[in-house]
Amino acid sequence: MPENKKKYTGAWCPSITPFDADGKLDLAALEKHFSRLSEAGTDGVLLMGSIGEFTALSMDERVSLIHAARTMTHLPLIANVSGTCMEDMTRLADAAYSEGYEAVMALPHYYFAQTPRQLEAYFDTLGGRFEGEWLIYNFPARTGCDVDAALIAKLAARFPRFMGVKDTVDCASHTRAIVRAAAEVREDFSVLCGFDEYFIPNLMNGGDGVLSGLNNVVPELFTQAKTAFRSGQFEDLCAAHREIGRLSSIYTIGDDFVTTIKAAVAAKFGGLEPVSRGYGGALDDTQLGAVKRLFGI
Repeated sequence: MPENKKKYTGAWCPSITPFDADGKLDLAALEKHFSRLSEAGTDGVLLMGSIGEFTALSMDERVSLIHAARTMTHLPLIANVSGTCMEDMTRLADAAYSEGYEAVMALPHYYFAQTPRQLEAYFDTLGGRFEGEWLIYNFPARTGCDVDAALIAKLAARFPRFMGVKDTVDCASHTRAIVRAAAEVREDFSVLCGFDEYFIPNLMNGGDGVLSGLNNVVPELFTQAKTAFRSGQFEDLCAAHREIGRLSSIYTIGDDFVTTIKAAVAAKFGGLEPVSRGYGGALDDTQLGAVKRLFGI
């Protein structure tokens, strides 16, 4: 399958959303973060994903972030517009499209777990409302329902602007099934995994890349892995895969992985506060020491 038919490929970063010591948006820190990602060869950025704390942002903050972020980087941008109100999601999507974002991304409804019939009706409605390209964010651990391979293929055949999926499922065969099903109906459909350590397996299974948290901390490592895969450098590929696996233990440190990722970024690069809007997630000295040892800081 010709690679140039796929628009959403490689190593994408679901960016953190920096806050200052008072808990307000820190746009200066976000711009510096985007600059680091660009210099490291990151392929694109997801704004306001799970690590971007979209559930803790007001509607006004989300709209303002969409407008501000587009001025900060030339990297391709996807805006997560997930919500529980269809009108809010449409408003966010319209703002993103007006700013020239490549696409928007949406979870299934994440309060009422949806049946397959409900999921199809839900995405049918979104597909009719979204005026540009869009992707599905499949995260069953958070939504209580699964957008499976059969439904992905059905929607991909029905909506030409439905361009891909981020499959955040801790099972490589689940993502592989989506890759194969989508390939039967579309040559330009992208399948990204949501777990760092599945990046290389996803590529080997015919998938297109990754959209995962460690790209905030070690974006250059994911660029190296992507380059090694594409150039057939087997030893370099294995080394990168092992290192991604080692660093994935960051998710076992602390009570809140969002705060832990932010703490790693702050410790490695400085220039932002290691705070989130979660509760009880601040790292103690022992946990922060473990983060620093993990990344050799």
